[in-house]
Amino acid sequence: MFNEIAENIPEQHISMHGVSITIKRLDLVHPAISGNKFFKLKYNFIEAKNLGYSGVLTFGGAFSNHIAATAFAAHQFDFKSVGIIRGEELANKSLNHTLKTAQEFGMQLKFISREQYRLKDSSEFLANLKQQYPNYYIIPEGGTNDLAIQGCKEILTKPNKHDFDLICCAVGTGGTITGIIEASSEHQKILGFSALKGNFLTQEVQTKTQKNNWQITDEFCCGGYAKTTPELLAFMQNFEAKLGIELEQVYTAKMLFGLSQMIQRKRIDPSTRILAIHTGGLQGRLKSE
Repeated sequence: MFNEIAENIPEQHISMHGVSITIKRLDLVHPAISGNKFFKLKYNFIEAKNLGYSGVLTFGGAFSNHIAATAFAAHQFDFKSVGIIRGEELANKSLNHTLKTAQEFGMQLKFISREQYRLKDSSEFLANLKQQYPNYYIIPEGGTNDLAIQGCKEILTKPNKHDFDLICCAVGTGGTITGIIEASSEHQKILGFSALKGNFLTQEVQTKTQKNNWQITDEFCCGGYAKTTPELLAFMQNFEAKLGIELEQVYTAKMLFGLSQMIQRKRIDPSTRILAIHTGGLQGRLKSE
């Protein structure tokens, strides 16, 4: 499934306030493993298979695209899968579309409290999980690790590294933008639009790359993760109606909204050759966290 990484991902040319933008449609790379998840999971699953694991275990919220994508990939690889889901109160509620999809692909859902979930990266918490699930390969929340970054380097093709001055993408855990930064050419600038409030993602990415041709802004996060504003939702509706490109309000819509605002405010030179990465995640259109 992962052997044919798309050299032929569709690219769509649009105009935004008179500025030409190319959108790289990762949302079209695979029908079930949405967008950047395809690239983030590729080498993790190859590694799990090579090491002889029988299952994969990962983490996410109730509307996590990563959870749904991992469940599908595990099903394809004939792996068992476990999803550690934030919010023990959800255990007694009807499953939403995302979790129902994951369960249909065979994922065992384990709901834990938000307090417990905050410990998910601690050595003690992980040691307990390894004891409970001894033959499971653990993938971090959002899929971000060194293998995910290796996969995300493949998002940029050779022409992408030559034909564009500015590459824009949404940022959630930092893995995708790090891969893009690492693959980028010296003349390029990488601009990340954070879906979360705060500068911790900048600090996180700084630990993963030595390059300095990048920047992450939370100016257009609309108040925080999965939060929206009337302006964002109006932009999203307008964009979809005009161009026929579906967006979701958690990541890609915020990136394109921010890019639109920066162009309108003349913070980007109109002659800049811009590549905007549509990172998929359309599962999140149904409801946000």
